Amino acid sequence: MHISDVSAVFQWWFVIFIVGIVFLPITTKIFSLFADKGYLFSKILGIVLTTYLIYVLGISHLISFSFVGIVFVLSLLVTIQFISFLSINKNALKINTDFFNTFTSLWKIFFFEELLFLLALFFWAYIRSFAPEIHGLEKYMDFGFINSILRTEYFPPKDMWQTPDYINYYYFGHIITAVLTKLSGLPSFITYNLMLATIFALCLATAFSLGTNLSNLLDRTKRFFSTKTLLTGLLVMCLVTLGGNLHTLYTFFTPYENDSPVPLWNKTISFSIAQFPNAYWYPNATRFIYNTIHEFPIYSWVVADLHGHVLDIPLVLFVIAFLFHTFQKYINPSILKHKRKERFSHIRLFSYVQSFPLPIFELGLLGFFLGVMYMTNAWDSAIYLLLAGILFGYIFLQRTSSEKTFFKRLISLPRNSRFFVYSFLSFCFVVVLIFIFTTPFNMFFKPFVSGIGVLCVPNELFTLLGKTAIEKGQSIPQAFHLGPLLFEPDHCQKSSLWQLSTLYGFFYFFVAVFVSMFIKKRRRSTTDIFVLLTIIIATILIIIPEFIYLKDIYPAHYRANTMFKMVFQAFIMLSLVSGYIIISSISSFTTAAKTKVVRLGVFFYVVLTVILLSLVFLYPYFAINSYYANLNKYQGLDGTAYLKQLYPSDYDAIAWIQKNISGQPVILEAQGEAYDGASSYTDYARVSANTGLPTVLGWYVHEWLWRGTNEFLGEKVSDVQTLYETTDLQITQDLIKRYSIAYVFVGMLEKEKYQTLSEKKFEQIGKIMYKNEGTTIYKISAR
Repeated sequence: MHISDVSAVFQWWFVIFIVGIVFLPITTKIFSLFADKGYLFSKILGIVLTTYLIYVLGISHLISFSFVGIVFVLSLLVTIQFISFLSINKNALKINTDFFNTFTSLWKIFFFEELLFLLALFFWAYIRSFAPEIHGLEKYMDFGFINSILRTEYFPPKDMWQTPDYINYYYFGHIITAVLTKLSGLPSFITYNLMLATIFALCLATAFSLGTNLSNLLDRTKRFFSTKTLLTGLLVMCLVTLGGNLHTLYTFFTPYENDSPVPLWNKTISFSIAQFPNAYWYPNATRFIYNTIHEFPIYSWVVADLHGHVLDIPLVLFVIAFLFHTFQKYINPSILKHKRKERFSHIRLFSYVQSFPLPIFELGLLGFFLGVMYMTNAWDSAIYLLLAGILFGYIFLQRTSSEKTFFKRLISLPRNSRFFVYSFLSFCFVVVLIFIFTTPFNMFFKPFVSGIGVLCVPNELFTLLGKTAIEKGQSIPQAFHLGPLLFEPDHCQKSSLWQLSTLYGFFYFFVAVFVSMFIKKRRRSTTDIFVLLTIIIATILIIIPEFIYLKDIYPAHYRANTMFKMVFQAFIMLSLVSGYIIISSISSFTTAAKTKVVRLGVFFYVVLTVILLSLVFLYPYFAINSYYANLNKYQGLDGTAYLKQLYPSDYDAIAWIQKNISGQPVILEAQGEAYDGASSYTDYARVSANTGLPTVLGWYVHEWLWRGTNEFLGEKVSDVQTLYETTDLQITQDLIKRYSIAYVFVGMLEKEKYQTLSEKKFEQIGKIMYKNEGTTIYKISAR
């Protein structure tokens, strides 16, 4: 890497390191059972808490969104944490030394995990430097959000593509990016790529931590550096961060036409070293089922859209780790009794309520993170609330019944009403907290889902509905509602079993192995129970899109987003548990192999496991080499450098804007074609996306999706065209006043788009602020 890029990575890492160290004392308390005390999760906790507080204070107009404001918030949180670790002893204040003892005893583990995070950060920053451009797919959207937030003095941030509205999307993850950008002092066209590398590194490192602790708490050992523990952590982190699916089998067969997959048994084997990888197109693994999306983390790293589902991955892993730790802590009465003796009241809102199994602090922290997840990627909040509910239910079932077997506990439920009461109260308390923590966000946000669609409704039902409408003299409805349920004709898409097997067969082979072992065990560990419950939730997430979908604006891809958001989380869950299952099963089989026949069976199992792992780990080889052109041309981390080649005059003008225009005055620029989706994924709206200045209208279909309606959008398309093409000065001034336009941008795309562009009128009502050979920026005079 170039020395300037290396320096930028270190500068960025140092900020994250400091935030993590600051919040490490409280993290060691939260993850007290973990062998590494949750060291890596302190980074996530610190970043999220700091961002949320600056966001709430910014919405309240108490603190502006600035470097000084963020440092003040950090200082405030440090002070609160320091006070919380003070204890009164014989009328004197003393510092609780538990943390310092923990740090001195575990510093080698902390160092190892920090090094792992740093290497992963450098690794993906290096990969991104071969194609760093913030250009293509939906990068303009994400970059525009970040730049708009960076220009925001108080929240909520303005929508850079629809003045004068606020962003109506899940943008909390973009605020996190903006917070780290301000703290690091680096420009956003660098930090966009560094944020991608950070999420990659946090995913890899925290998955490693979670994997090692799954193994550690299974064996009740504190040997963090044992072979089994390290292997589990390494395999879990690789599967979550780099793993693909069995779609890579198609590389050994003749290629099929994109979006038209066929079963392998209908293909011809065609493999040679010279032709490898046989024209394999890596996005097909995420578009294998007709009209749907079923992505997974490595694909998201590669294509580099900084979307909510990507930004939320560290929060997801934090919540999974927290739920696992809570499950371990409270499922075992001996651990619970031991932990109740600890002095943890300094960060507990209330003391334990009689025999209430879960303290308020655990529920409060969970409610906070689920609330933040809602603001980052709403689906994840509901998914992990469901997982939490299942785990709570099991904890209370375990705690309120004296029966030894699960079946007898279920039978005894009627006389153990506390199970229902505790479960219901815990669940409701978390839901209330989610509502409270998301209130500042929801004050300026309107959900754009319009119902829960039911798949494959019988046509006879619509026929009957049509006859009824005709008899009443009404028009035949295109769809009908029953409460939140939506019934639409000709909405019947199902996934074939062979397609689901290709996508998830790798995981469910090991799930089958795990379930068979689980059934045979006389004594099951709490880790195994957690793994089983996680598998159940992941399976439900895969099944749900076969029956329902959340209605959005897309007519043909109506279940695409539903499947996308659900199976993305299912993939993460199944990757986590599969790494654990593989190592623990091989360890168990090897230990139990007493005869030659059994040892031979174990050998074949290991060989098959290696083959399956090889197939899923082929995917990053294909994807990275394809997207990053075999890593042949190093370009650095500047995400806007591509503009120098495509639109050199615009590049200079955008750089001038960033240097000379403060705040968020409205700038007029060309708007792409509308109605048919062509305005999305184009280079139109490049000024607003690259500067954060709001424009009259950006990507049409995205605005339609974000707001659930295209009302007034067509009018805006027409108004933008009129502003550029009309020669009528009065019409121009009226439209400028309507949209509060302060600047007009006339560059290459404006001249191409509007063939009868009338530029002289802008000089009459304003003045030239910037001009080069191809681009002019006019400032409109106040009228």
